Amino acid sequence: MTKRSDYLAANAGRRSPMPGFVLLVRPREDDDPAMRIGITVTKKIGNAVVRNRIKRRFRALAREVLPAAGMAGADHVLIGRAPALDRDWSALVADLDKALARAISGDLPPRRPPGARRR
Repeated sequence: MTKRSDYLAANAGRRSPMPGFVLLVRPREDDDPAMRIGITVTKKIGNAVVRNRIKRRFRALAREVLPAAGMAGADHVLIGRAPALDRDWSALVADLDKALARAISGDLPPRRPPGARRR
């Protein structure tokens, strides 16, 4: 995914938080069965070296897990968190498998409306 509008649209999809990342999955509602991946890591996580290392790990993770467990015809966005840099590879794979299973089955907690506070 390259367009900002695609990322904003994915933000309205299903959200599955994990220790190393947050996974967003949104069906595109078109006839294209291709799975698209988007990766984002904010500057709050670290400098460019750290952010790029996390993105490289996420690209490898997506190549390994998405073909078997991803949702066809959907956009998948990985939002990086700081623990993704040091998290064990097998734990990241297990987390992505679990997040995809939760997102596809719809077994997720309801989203808070924008502006709602946690208690």
